[in-house]
Amino acid sequence: MIKVQIPTALRRFTNGAGVVEVEGSTVGEVLKNLAERYPEIGKNVLDAEGNPRNFVKVFLEEEDIAALEGLKTTVSEGQTVLLIPSIAGGGTALTPEELKRYSRHIILPEVGKEGQEKLKSASVLIIGAGGLGSPLALYLAAAGIGRLGLVDFDVVDETNLQRQVLYVQEDVGRSKCERAAEKIRGVNPNVEVKTYEERLSSENAMEIGKDYDIIIDGTDNFPTRYLANDISVFLGKPNVYGSIFRFEGQASVFDPGRGGPCYRCLYPEPPPPGMVPSCAEGGVLGVLPGIIGVIQATEAIKILLGVGETLVGRLLLFDALSMRFRELRIRRNPECPVCGEHPTITSPIDYEQFCGIGAEEEEEIPTITVSELKERIEKGDAPVLVDVREPFEYEICNLGGKLIPLGEIPERFSELDPNQEIVVHCKMGGRSAKAVEFLLEHGYKHVKNLAGGINAWREEIDPDLPAY
Repeated sequence: MIKVQIPTALRRFTNGAGVVEVEGSTVGEVLKNLAERYPEIGKNVLDAEGNPRNFVKVFLEEEDIAALEGLKTTVSEGQTVLLIPSIAGGGTALTPEELKRYSRHIILPEVGKEGQEKLKSASVLIIGAGGLGSPLALYLAAAGIGRLGLVDFDVVDETNLQRQVLYVQEDVGRSKCERAAEKIRGVNPNVEVKTYEERLSSENAMEIGKDYDIIIDGTDNFPTRYLANDISVFLGKPNVYGSIFRFEGQASVFDPGRGGPCYRCLYPEPPPPGMVPSCAEGGVLGVLPGIIGVIQATEAIKILLGVGETLVGRLLLFDALSMRFRELRIRRNPECPVCGEHPTITSPIDYEQFCGIGAEEEEEIPTITVSELKERIEKGDAPVLVDVREPFEYEICNLGGKLIPLGEIPERFSELDPNQEIVVHCKMGGRSAKAVEFLLEHGYKHVKNLAGGINAWREEIDPDLPAY
């Protein structure tokens, strides 16, 4: 057997192993067998013909194989082949100030000075600077990750402050990326922060993600989540996943390169539009993103250090109401269109249509604007108003309509007169669109959706209406 010395920069492709043993009588055979065992090594270090890429030098013991017989160089039992990639000069050695700052890390045997230098040389992309992105950014910056990327095009809203701990009252109305970068530099001025104030799309995703070691999914919508998964697979990077809803959370690490599944293996299709409300519609316990976000940060650090057992192949479920964790085994789907044996998706695509975004418009569900509804009411020609939100939402604010929560529409729609004109509303228009679709399918011909819901009414008609 021939030993192959794996440098720190490439150990994420070998499950953290620093030395591996493979068979081979020549350097070329050794590299070929190494690539077969660790496909990501082959993909990232060797070209299509099996030759080392230009940024990698190969040595046999202390001799550059280029000065010997190249890949045809004969190797003997017990000899060592070394892979030496180019490394950006400087920056990884810890300064005296950093040695003090990270001392509680460095005294951990699993981290040490070498591990902390790994973190300093590492880069992590966080997609979403909201509920999950907040604890992720803070803890990864505090841990000493050398470079953090933040993707978010939103501004801080007052409703964010209940859970997005990166922001304070004075940040309302300002760019999330801008304020997050300032907070991160305040936590740790040694961290380089790169911000991307743009929507992640098929046009920019690969370019943004290519320069990072790990991609972390802190998104709050399905199109971006599927896109983040795809670019992680295409770029051969671990995807640290987290999601939250009300009192429940999920976390995992999707990394087909380490034998695990990708997100598309777990969920081949998203739920129908409106089935799973957003946090804005369904709510979320304020501390929940902190719990899940810290789990994601922990997984990212473990991957970068090459220590412990990551969540690859495991889905971690958390229920805050019962304060219980549960673990499920998940496996790679060989027929997955992204990471399977015969993938059909090989480049980034936009997932809005796949996830049903805009489906309501395509199906031409009848709508009425808040200004049109106000005019009808003032003329004494008000339609029947139906509110499909939950009772607790109705208590916060309402327009005086009949309350029938969306989940009760199939049992209670007979309470509505099909001969009357009906306007259905919710908070933002998504749930009410589903109700309108249902009523149309059951013979209600005079029913419309209130565009923008009660939020639009507050913004355009009655600013004194309580916001939530």
